[in-house]
Amino acid sequence: MMFSTRFRCCFTFFFISFSFTGLHHRWVMAQENFSVGVILGKGSLLGETGWTSISMAVDDFYAAHPNYSTRLVLHFEDSKEDIIGAASAALDLLKINQVVAIIGPQKSTQAKFIADLGNSTRVPILSFSALSSSISPAFIPYFVRTALNDSSQAAPIAALVQHFQWREVVTVYEDSDFSTGALPHIVDALQDAGARVPYRCAIPPYANNDYVLKELYKLKTEQTRVFVVHASSSLGERLFPMLEEAGMMSEGYAWIITDGLTSLLDSMNASVLNSMQGVLGVKPYVEETKRLIDFKARWKKRIIRADADIINPSVFAYWAYDTVWALALALENFKIENPDLKNLKPALNASADLANLGSSPIGPKLRQSLLTTSFNGLSGKFNLVSGQLESSAFEIVNVLNNGKRRIGVWTPSKGILASLNSGASVVLKPVIWPGESTIVPKGWEIPVSGKKLQIGVPVKPGFPGFVDVVKDPVTGQITASGFSIEVFDMVMKALPYGVAYEYIVYEDAKGNSNGSYDDLVYQVYLKKFDAVVGDITIIANRSQYVEFTLPYTESGVSMLVPVKDDRSRRAWVFLDPLTPDLWLVSGAFFIFTGFVIWVLEHRINEEFRGEPSYQIGTVSYFVFSTLVFAHKEKMVSNLSKVVVIIWVFVVLILTSSYTASLTSMLTVQKLQPTVTNIDDLIKNKDYVGYLHDSFVLGLLERMKIPKDRLRNLTSPDDYYNALLKGSKNGGVAAVFDEVPYLKVFLSQYCDGHTMVGPTYKTDGFGFVFPIGSPLVPDVSRAILNVTEGNQMDAIMKKLYGSESCQDQSSTIASNSLTFDSFWGLFLITGVASFVALVVFVALFIHQNREFLMNTVRSESTLREKIAHIVMYYDAKDLSSPAFKKTASADGPAEGGATGVVDAHITNNSRTPSSISDHTYENFTPEEERSPYVGRAAWPEVDGLGTHTPPDAQ
Repeated sequence: MMFSTRFRCCFTFFFISFSFTGLHHRWVMAQENFSVGVILGKGSLLGETGWTSISMAVDDFYAAHPNYSTRLVLHFEDSKEDIIGAASAALDLLKINQVVAIIGPQKSTQAKFIADLGNSTRVPILSFSALSSSISPAFIPYFVRTALNDSSQAAPIAALVQHFQWREVVTVYEDSDFSTGALPHIVDALQDAGARVPYRCAIPPYANNDYVLKELYKLKTEQTRVFVVHASSSLGERLFPMLEEAGMMSEGYAWIITDGLTSLLDSMNASVLNSMQGVLGVKPYVEETKRLIDFKARWKKRIIRADADIINPSVFAYWAYDTVWALALALENFKIENPDLKNLKPALNASADLANLGSSPIGPKLRQSLLTTSFNGLSGKFNLVSGQLESSAFEIVNVLNNGKRRIGVWTPSKGILASLNSGASVVLKPVIWPGESTIVPKGWEIPVSGKKLQIGVPVKPGFPGFVDVVKDPVTGQITASGFSIEVFDMVMKALPYGVAYEYIVYEDAKGNSNGSYDDLVYQVYLKKFDAVVGDITIIANRSQYVEFTLPYTESGVSMLVPVKDDRSRRAWVFLDPLTPDLWLVSGAFFIFTGFVIWVLEHRINEEFRGEPSYQIGTVSYFVFSTLVFAHKEKMVSNLSKVVVIIWVFVVLILTSSYTASLTSMLTVQKLQPTVTNIDDLIKNKDYVGYLHDSFVLGLLERMKIPKDRLRNLTSPDDYYNALLKGSKNGGVAAVFDEVPYLKVFLSQYCDGHTMVGPTYKTDGFGFVFPIGSPLVPDVSRAILNVTEGNQMDAIMKKLYGSESCQDQSSTIASNSLTFDSFWGLFLITGVASFVALVVFVALFIHQNREFLMNTVRSESTLREKIAHIVMYYDAKDLSSPAFKKTASADGPAEGGATGVVDAHITNNSRTPSSISDHTYENFTPEEERSPYVGRAAWPEVDGLGTHTPPDAQ
């Protein structure tokens, strides 16, 4: 019984065990194995990293996915660190192992050939270390880069340079295909950030130490102290110990390494790291997750067991690990999407003929599956864009002690941040620079230790106020002074750092120190001088081979001419105070005002009656006598009084202005330039002066002044004497020069000269430096600070004098009075006169409307009607108080009644000349008698004959 029970238990156990064993055997038999090639260099640091990481990735993937129906079978091949070895390994993998994909090789030079091979056989080539952008998945579709393109690091490097405000950077790079893709992008990014790349140091990967040291010492003699190193780990590990030996890892230097070296810092030995103290580096940012920490721990255990020199994994290890996972996922997805494929193995020919290798039947779909694979890997989000890993953040590290320290991160959207979680751009964490310095290197130094800048100065006669050089005949020591020298000394003192320099007199090949300024400037281009200081004008042709600072003086070229006293001594000078149009308008208003006064006073004022010639004389005398306020005629009409009051006010202002202007013309000095524009010089064929060896000569020739009419002058005294003689006596009519020079001249010869005409644009005086000199921006900023301060005013007073010369052209404006200044007054008097005239006419028509209506209704011609009205207006208005007063004083008029025609006027004595002596009364219709009492008929008027008055008909 007991035995039976035990037998049944054992049978059940073995049955269950057999069942599970059978199921496991059938599941294992259902798995599909795919051969995958791996090509790495076993002897290299990167190769050992890749071998270890790929092996761990396969184990971890299938441990995490035990139920997958596909499995990678790796075939490792050694590339032997060269292209031929890598190509041979790839052919063996394709022909013998029939691989569906190849991981590697590690170098871009090897990857080029193998990528073309994969492209022809349609076998995907996955590389986690061939970063050069010279190999592009866009042109080689079956090449897949499971790492970042090395051009993606150009932006963070440029941002780092811009952050520290360095303006010049020298690139030190490996002269191989390793640098072909990245270097152009790095240089372009630096230039876009405002930094020049004046020099590039190329070092062959297999150059001996002597060659490398020679190149390093060349760099040391240059000014730039900021370097970007783009090299492989093998060259980088040799380079930095030699930099330390050359003394280039000391204070004042700044070194930035690209991710090819930065990513391998954890794998370098201590001696190399000690030589890299203070170096900055950029590398892809990898978040420290629990999974990554666990991977690092297992990595170290495996490395210790393998007795390898690598201690810590790099980002290449993470990319290699993620590459295996991506390929395994792609194969599984491919199998799921294609379950009915009978033969999933590639059938490549084993022929040695490369053209007859054939192609993989599963390659296109496997590649497509791989490009769409996405997951969270050790290095972060694995996502391929255009056949390569999508660019993300970069980490900025500082090499310190035996490792590195993160000082910030860079992202494409936010730039440099203190950390990835920072909301805005902030400063980096403190940096320890080479030489254990905490001061940010300014980026440049004097090229040779202890050497002073050689500053060339001109020796030019004539204007020593700008540059005055004295050479000690015994010691040969140069003492320079003057406006330009003092400004330069102040500017150099204003720099945030000290610069040693000394002044050198320029001498040409013949020992002549009085050369042209163009020759002096060209010496900077020839590197005979480090700079030139003096009254050097900034012009376009000079800036083609040198670089100028901002100008420290005002700019422009102007014309200097003599001035003469233009006080008129002519007989008709009294006409000059008023312009012709004002004379005409004034005369017209005299006549108009006189006419208005006559119209208003003629019928009621005895003083404005009489013979026509007498009346014209009276009105003219009255109006013109208002000029001296001597008019004696008494006004009767209130309208006349208003007109005269306003007219006298206008005359008062006009005569006062005339008197003041005439007085000024006769007594005040009036300076007039002898020449006002360059057209007059050309038209008169005058001689023109310019400063010897000045660029102004070319300017005058471009202005079409004949060369034979130009005379070169050398000093202010020459200017004065030439202008004094004049163009017709061996001198010049004008001198063209820069404004600062002309101001110096005017400070000595102020009287009798002035600057006239337009100022022709130039950029003023500047200091000269070689193109790309790092001093230029700093000196330019210092110039702004100096020129805005009080010190500049003190220096300019030394040059131009304490009292500036008054501009002689300020009195050139015309003293004549114009109508524009008085049209308001004329408007007032004109309106007043016109209104008074209109009011008078309206009253006259109203008071005499019956007579005027009868005249209009009469059968007379138009001429006769007008004559009747004129005759009626010409008669005295006896209703006027003036005539009533006269009548009461003299007794009744002839005829015995008021309103009767004067006794002395008869039918036989009526002539046009006596028409103003007629006197008529204004009668009303009720009186029933003709207004022409004592006459039988109308008088003859201008041959009209005798007519019967309309009342008598």
